[in-house]
Amino acid sequence: MAQKGGSSNNRRLSALVVDDVTIIRLIHGAFLRRHGFLTRSVENGRQAVDLICSGEQFDVIFMDIRMPVMNGVQATRELRAMGVRSMIVGVDCELDHINEDYIQAGMNRVYEKPMTNDIVISVRQELQNNNFMY
Repeated sequence: MAQKGGSSNNRRLSALVVDDVTIIRLIHGAFLRRHGFLTRSVENGRQAVDLICSGEQFDVIFMDIRMPVMNGVQATRELRAMGVRSMIVGVDCELDHINEDYIQAGMNRVYEKPMTNDIVISVRQELQNNNFMY
């Protein structure tokens, strides 16, 4: 899904929303589209890994941390082991602290739900300015 070639400032960024709650997938997807992202969504980490294995590419993956089948930490570890270099943003509904496991798994950032304008703008700017590196 991520387009190849050209400057990142001249193309739409792509995002994958991974969350087991349907309404969160819908809200986050709509929010990202409002900010110009091309979006896809899946309901668990296994589906995210399978989608990437099928050849799909995304600039950023918004990964729920607590999901059935395969949680966000497990999925992030697997994606990083596969060489996926997309920005991975962990999201959780109860984020009292950033668990070191999230960062060690390969998440670049971790935020509390719900998604906000500031989060999307910050992620977009980092991607567009090529300041993101994994």
